[in-house]
Amino acid sequence: MGRRLAAVVLVMVFAPVVLGLVVASRLGGVDGLASVAIVWLLVAAVVVGALAVLARTWAPIRGLIVAAGRLADGDHTARAPDQGPVMTRPVVSSFNRMAARLQEADAQRRQLLADVGHELRTPLTVLRGDLEAMVDGVRPVDDEHLRALLADVAMVERLLDDLRTLSLAESGALVLDREPTDLGRLAGDVVDRLGRVAASADVDLRIATADDLRPVDIDPVRIREVVSNLVVNAIGATPTGGTVTVTVHGDGSRAIITVHDTGVGIPPDEAARVFERFHKGSGSSGTGLGLTISRDLVAAHDGTLTIAATSPAGTTMRVELPVGW
Repeated sequence: MGRRLAAVVLVMVFAPVVLGLVVASRLGGVDGLASVAIVWLLVAAVVVGALAVLARTWAPIRGLIVAAGRLADGDHTARAPDQGPVMTRPVVSSFNRMAARLQEADAQRRQLLADVGHELRTPLTVLRGDLEAMVDGVRPVDDEHLRALLADVAMVERLLDDLRTLSLAESGALVLDREPTDLGRLAGDVVDRLGRVAASADVDLRIATADDLRPVDIDPVRIREVVSNLVVNAIGATPTGGTVTVTVHGDGSRAIITVHDTGVGIPPDEAARVFERFHKGSGSSGTGLGLTISRDLVAAHDGTLTIAATSPAGTTMRVELPVGW
């Protein structure tokens, strides 16, 4: 690039000199010399201006090339200097946003691997300890201890299933088997199935559905999973004698499901983290992925899952789904 610029400068400098000499030979005397000087000064001014513009343009491009090379080598902190003419700033800004997203994705990947390793280590350590105790004769091989081992295996299986679902949802590879679905009936089935769970916890589980619900274009298996997770969480957060109410109604082009409990609510410092991977509330025995997966499953339906309200008197989770018809 430097050699090309030098060649251009030499051409731009000598060309007016030659041209001026030709003009001077024709005009002669002072007029000829004045013509040479004027032509050379004009061309020199143009060259200096062009070089200044080129230098201002080349500096951010060079910075972008250097930053791109660092990013290609795995340095996700690489950023291009946000300077230079207006025409190059959008490119630099786009590159820096891309680098920031790659850095964030890399941090999330590292954190996910660390969290998965931590979550798997606990049940596997328990399994190994119990099996070694049985082999050494310290613990008897009976039905009670075998059932405990099966429970630990089931926990690992549930964690792996949750991770697979989460991976598919976040990568956009989750396949939805959509069909027109009666959302009120779906929620009613969930309430009926979890009735025993609520009864064993001495929690009153109720449902209220609107009469004018339109069919919703959803994957009933995935949305049933979402509603079941919200209801189980609500039952777990509700003290003895409390109530969990599931409500289904329509609001224009959207169907809405709310799950309200009369539990202790979600502390403000936890409310912003409930959808994070592996975040567990107090007393939770799950994998810490349930709400994250539920949010992503609802998002895959172009819907939203939010905390509609939370207070010491309870929490309301709200699912909104487009009707789609």
